[in-house]
Amino acid sequence: MVSFAVAKNTSVKIIRYEGFMNQIKSTSSPPIKYFNRELSWLAFNNRVLDQALSERYPLLERIRFLSFVCSNLDQFYEIRVAGLMQKVDGGSNRSGIDGMPPAELLNEIRIQAGQMASDKQACWNNILKPALLQKGIAFKKVEELSKPEFSWLKNYFKREIFPVLTPLAIDPTHPFPLILNKSLNLIVALKNQRRKNAGTLMAVVPVPRILPRLLQINVKGTEGKTFLFLSDVVRHFVDDLFPGHIATGAWAFRITRNSHLYVDEEEVENLLQSIEEELHNLRKGAAVRLEIDQDVQKEVLDYLLGAIHLTEKDVIRVDGPINLYRLMSLPSEIDQPDLKFPPFEPNIPDEIKEGDNIFDVIRKKDILLHHPYDSFAPVVDLLSQAAIDPNVFAIKLTIYRTNGNSPIVRALMDAAKNGKQVTALVELKARFDEEANVRWAHKMEEVGVHVVYGLPGLKTHSKCCLIVRKENSKLKSYAHLGTGNYNPSTSKTYTDYSLFTSHPSYISDLTNLFNTLTGHSRAPRFKKLLVAPFTLHDRMLKLIHNETESALKGKEARIIIKVNSLIDQPTIDALYLASQAGVKVDLIIRGICGLVPGVRGMSGNIKVRSLLGQFLEHSRVFYFRNASPGSNLYVGSADWMPRNFLRRVEAVFPIEDPIKIESVLEDLKKILSDTEGSSMLKKDGKYVRVKVTAKSRAGFSAQKSLIEKSLSKLVPKRKIKSSSKSHRYISRVSF
Repeated sequence: MVSFAVAKNTSVKIIRYEGFMNQIKSTSSPPIKYFNRELSWLAFNNRVLDQALSERYPLLERIRFLSFVCSNLDQFYEIRVAGLMQKVDGGSNRSGIDGMPPAELLNEIRIQAGQMASDKQACWNNILKPALLQKGIAFKKVEELSKPEFSWLKNYFKREIFPVLTPLAIDPTHPFPLILNKSLNLIVALKNQRRKNAGTLMAVVPVPRILPRLLQINVKGTEGKTFLFLSDVVRHFVDDLFPGHIATGAWAFRITRNSHLYVDEEEVENLLQSIEEELHNLRKGAAVRLEIDQDVQKEVLDYLLGAIHLTEKDVIRVDGPINLYRLMSLPSEIDQPDLKFPPFEPNIPDEIKEGDNIFDVIRKKDILLHHPYDSFAPVVDLLSQAAIDPNVFAIKLTIYRTNGNSPIVRALMDAAKNGKQVTALVELKARFDEEANVRWAHKMEEVGVHVVYGLPGLKTHSKCCLIVRKENSKLKSYAHLGTGNYNPSTSKTYTDYSLFTSHPSYISDLTNLFNTLTGHSRAPRFKKLLVAPFTLHDRMLKLIHNETESALKGKEARIIIKVNSLIDQPTIDALYLASQAGVKVDLIIRGICGLVPGVRGMSGNIKVRSLLGQFLEHSRVFYFRNASPGSNLYVGSADWMPRNFLRRVEAVFPIEDPIKIESVLEDLKKILSDTEGSSMLKKDGKYVRVKVTAKSRAGFSAQKSLIEKSLSKLVPKRKIKSSSKSHRYISRVSF
């Protein structure tokens, strides 16, 4: 179980809340006030690993969870650990809100991340791999193959693998090669067959990314499925690459490099060109981690560490496959539905029917969708219809992340080809999607889309679209606002909200926002939207303050916040004060949490839960019981982190319709009742699985309940009459 490093700070005691953050009096010193960001993230990834270990999930889905653990850890090293190592190397003692010095934190990360690496390998070796074998899915080493299987593999190696391998000798005329970030390589120790007294020679074999990392044996008449990792195959046949030599050892290794993008937006003349150049440089960023076979010889390891400028503290010795993320492709290669989550067809609301003009629908009423329970297709249809509609004059849209064959981008390109004014704000600095976004930017520009990149120094993380249409000789605008990216692929697995509206105040705000992002407009005034970095932070603090004042006046006060991360100190401090005033605070935080819950006199009224399940909880929701009508429930794109409040363009929007408010609150109530995928954060920094009690719903899953709700909407109308009771129940939702 992972616990967090914490800092000792004075506790807080609330008196009359008049000065808005100035009512703090020092009392006794509690043990902790803030959790460390990086160690909190490691705790989150451990919870993902718990999903891979859990027998309540189908076997192949557990494989996916294990793959996520590996990719998450990769990105953590590429960005967070890389930045921390730079701090330490530069002699910086600047810490986060927890007060932990960088050098101490780096050492603790190395310990906990090393343990996580061992745990994930043990999960594969001891649990998942044997479980797959019981289902007829075998992972073998080359030495374990039958004669027919080995014969097939030998021919496959000579035909498909050997021709694309390029062995690289290491000697005075062949310096150590540049090893690409996260690439698979083998370091090989060699002996000359003719010169037996000669010393050991060294070589590196890079394995091209074009080669599949998982190989399936294809021999007729064999039962079940047999797979091998490519690293083991290359290692077995490595002698073939060095005629006249014998390999005395060959060890797979992988280097993780600093992948932070360094671009001074205020100094560069062409941001797109600068990003492209920097992306090329990322391949040779400073090494931050070495993963290598655990039985590597010490002299080989020492040589390798010297070549890449790391120490043994940065080494992860791996027992088994060097990169378990490659298991991500396995579920798609296995046609065994019983080993996967049951498929379900997402609902399309009755208001949006196939073939209807979606603008007619939105003009009549706002539409709120909850993905993936509600289909993402209406979002795609909105853009697709706009692209060919002769009455549409202009389309504006923000792109942070999208999928490889994006129908959203294709619709924008089609619209431009059809002569419409199309503006796409593409965030070139969307982490790990920079290259894809650069590629999309070029393609859109080629067909006439106006591609812009937002404001210097700010990432555009908002999810919004504005469409201008001519109706009855007048211009009428339509909008889409969301909590998730314009990505049809992730919309199937991420939980997010979408709002379609033509309400004038929303339209006015979005027009101002886009003008600010594309032009030289000054900071605009917004009527409905809360926009970072302009108004969001201050408004959220004021809403917390209002709830605090309500509690002090004897009113029932309640705050429910659902975000991916909470690490903003002013917001945490405001929540502490609210708790002390008697506000009941429920925080649903999937990942990083810097707030310490359940401390008497500081946060005794605050509960923090993390929900992990079939879908990735991605929606951000903000509920304040005593806020004025129309401004007590917001959803949007922003987490509660300094970067989201101050260094990103975020859009958070109110849900005003009472029925829609009750629907979202019912969703939140389900999450707060979850006993299947939820863990509660304790004041000691540990997460504990929610226990099923007599008062709780035994084995209740919020996500399964929402799936069932979605499926119930797909049955014939005559079977839906009972849903009236459900609606009456929703109308009585109370927090």
